[in-house]
Amino acid sequence: MRPTEYLRSQCQADWDVATDHDFCRELANGTLPKAKMQWYLAQDYKFVDSFVRLLATAIAHAPTLADAVPGAQFLALITGPENNYFLRSFDALEMTQAQQNPPTAPQTLAFQQLMHSARMSGRYELMLAVLVVAEWSYLTWAERYVDYPDSLPFWFSQWIDLHSGVGFAAVVAYFREQLDNVWQELSKAEQEQVSAIFSQAVQCECDFFAASFVDR
Repeated sequence: MRPTEYLRSQCQADWDVATDHDFCRELANGTLPKAKMQWYLAQDYKFVDSFVRLLATAIAHAPTLADAVPGAQFLALITGPENNYFLRSFDALEMTQAQQNPPTAPQTLAFQQLMHSARMSGRYELMLAVLVVAEWSYLTWAERYVDYPDSLPFWFSQWIDLHSGVGFAAVVAYFREQLDNVWQELSKAEQEQVSAIFSQAVQCECDFFAASFVDR
């Protein structure tokens, strides 16, 4: 079993909740209420700053240039097409400035703090653990819904597109391979720390989807 598969198996129940949530199903079939998508996007956009800093720091800690390049290319996607998606969706969903910049929800703050903790640790394996969860979990649920109807509004369909397909699958494969490779060099105590932060990140994903699905 690959190390990343082992890590997932240690929190499989939470992983299944995070990757097969009613929020995602309703997003994919176009029945997700507008207010829920507005809340979700506004809160998710708050992750971008923390995520960019985490990814940039992980790139800086990559063992070689070859290890760093795929991460750098993905960073350009986050700060380019994905950032533009958020801005276009805010406009299309007619979100006011207050709706675009709401108070940070507790579930959002918890994930921000986890990203910050991983980044400030200076440990490549802990940064990778959070990055793997963030991207692998989204690939897992989005791949289920790639055959969405043509009539699906872009703020739904393009969110699926951004987290599926050959390109994004390659990003996930890259992060997993990096963590798999580093795992072999870790002590038992270090592996336990990676497992703990991996599970914590999965719990954050569960909590965020649960908060996003609350009636508004």
